Amino acid sequence: MYQIYQAQQDLMTPIRMFARGTGAVLRQFDTGRPETFALRQMTAALELLGSSGITHTRPPFGFTSVQVGNQEIAVEEEALYSTPFGTLLHFRKDVDIPQPKVLVVAPMSGHFATLLRGTVQVLLPENDVYITDWTNARDVPLSAGRFGMDEFIDHVIRFQEEMGPGGHVLAVCQPAVPVLAAVAVMSEAKNPATPRSMTLMAGPIDTRISPTKVNELAQGNTIEWFEKNLVDTVPWRFQGGGRKVYPGALQLTAFMSMNMNRHVRAHLEQYRNLVGGDSELADAHRRFYDEYLAVMDLPAEFYLETVRTVFQEHHMPLGQFHYRGRLVRPELIRRTRLLTVEGERDDICAIGQTAAALDLCAGLPATMKHNHLQTGAGHYGVFSGRRWANEVYPLVRDTIEAAS
Repeated sequence: MYQIYQAQQDLMTPIRMFARGTGAVLRQFDTGRPETFALRQMTAALELLGSSGITHTRPPFGFTSVQVGNQEIAVEEEALYSTPFGTLLHFRKDVDIPQPKVLVVAPMSGHFATLLRGTVQVLLPENDVYITDWTNARDVPLSAGRFGMDEFIDHVIRFQEEMGPGGHVLAVCQPAVPVLAAVAVMSEAKNPATPRSMTLMAGPIDTRISPTKVNELAQGNTIEWFEKNLVDTVPWRFQGGGRKVYPGALQLTAFMSMNMNRHVRAHLEQYRNLVGGDSELADAHRRFYDEYLAVMDLPAEFYLETVRTVFQEHHMPLGQFHYRGRLVRPELIRRTRLLTVEGERDDICAIGQTAAALDLCAGLPATMKHNHLQTGAGHYGVFSGRRWANEVYPLVRDTIEAAS
């Protein structure tokens, strides 16, 4: 399957390059007058063809400066700690007043951490921001070993320790479960780097609640079916050749198939934007799909263990979740303030699935845990866009301030 996909990509790459190059040349002859309207239509079609391919390269975050108060402060990306599977990336900036240290745990679900660029952008002015910059599994050699749920939790714990005491953690989507487990493990061990606050956003803590299509797919097939049909081997031409992965291209196809009509409409609208000369809307479309079509492969161990423990057997809400052979006990979290955030229109992680963490953290008093249901927001609207910036983030900021 992977070999066929890669062969198709190799075949289409020169075609897409030709479309981009030809379109760029023809565009120079477009005067904007009625007599070149047909030419404008052709260049629009060529651009859509040239930008239609999937890439496996992480796009840049692109932060060079940020407004802090009345000052424009330079932002520098700093790799604070790295393993073969991921890097603790620090958006370092020189400010006079210390800011809360916040670790953003990005999902390992087929897209790079840059998918959370909008999340980081809103956090940056008032926080010292770090992010889990996961490595594309097809670039990780077999000698690096396995990467499953335990290893994911290891990374969250180690990253918090590298940041030092007094930090905070914010998990987006899929990592809500391993982050909850990591904080529980750190709390039980009285680890001095235990986060002071934990924000879980649109995460599958208990997928038995109002199951979505994603949940139904997991329940409707055995783990053996997932391994047989969705796991493949990285071709030997890549650095991670021979590694078993869930290909990012498959994950992207699954996500797009859930809302295929929306993607078709978006590309038809982009064609109209290009023909009509609406550069602002065209640029917005390009930015979104440049990010959306950049995919990363997931280690097979992590993917299959997530499907089995989170979506099929519900280990966390049933009190059966284990880390390194030991039972994870969220009720031992007693000093980490908790905020859960859900989207009213989320068709990936339904209402109630993330808020289930509140009951699991029974050791926290009611004054230290809170759920927020964001009206009008879908899955991505919880952590990106206008509602995230204007309505959700102020609650995250209040949670961090109350815990600091």
